[in-house]
Amino acid sequence: MRTTLRTTGVAVRAMLLFTLLLGVGYMLLITGIGQLALPAQANGSLVRDADGAVVGSSLIGQAWTDADGRALPAYFQSRPSAAGDGYDAAASSGSNLGPENPDLVAAVEERKAAVADLDGSGDIPADAVTASGSGLDPDISVSYARLQVERVAEARGIPAAEVQQLVEREILPRDAGFLGEPRVNVLALNLALDERAPLAR
Repeated sequence: MRTTLRTTGVAVRAMLLFTLLLGVGYMLLITGIGQLALPAQANGSLVRDADGAVVGSSLIGQAWTDADGRALPAYFQSRPSAAGDGYDAAASSGSNLGPENPDLVAAVEERKAAVADLDGSGDIPADAVTASGSGLDPDISVSYARLQVERVAEARGIPAAEVQQLVEREILPRDAGFLGEPRVNVLALNLALDERAPLAR
C-alpha cells in the first residue's frame, strides 16, 4: 500500500511538473520569441489601411464583391475560393474534385464566363477559374492581375498605365529566388490602389 501511494505521488508530481514546464513554460517561451523576433507574423500578418484599421491578413484571401456577391469592378479580384462560403479561414479546404469531375468542369466554365464578362475573353489564367488547395490563397498570378488592369482603370477613372505601374510595383518574386512563381498579393494591391485613387464614399 505504501509503495502504491508513493508511486502515485511521484506520478502526480511529475505530471504537474511537466505540465508546467511543457504545457505552460514552453508555450510562453515560444510566444515570447515569436513576439520579439517576428511580431507581425506571430500576430497573424495583419494588414492595416491608411487609417490604421485592420483590413485583413496578407496570408488570407478575401472576396472583393458587393452584398449580392457581384465582383466590384474598381477592385482586383482574388482567386476563387472553395473554403466554406468563400475565404472562410475556419473552413480552409479545396473542392477535392478531380479534373474530370462534372461539377468542377461546370464551375470552371461558369467562372470563365464571369471573368470573360468582366475582363474580356482573352487568355484567362488558370488561377482565375480554379480555387487553391486551401481556398484561402491571398495571391494571384501576374497574368491574372494584368488581365484586370483595363477594367480597374476604367472603374477608377485613371489611366491604365498608372494601374499597370501599381501592379508591377506589387509583384512578389519567387521565394528564395527559385520556389514558386512571381505573384501579386490582392489585398496589398487594392490598398495601394485605394491610396492612389480613392473611391468616392
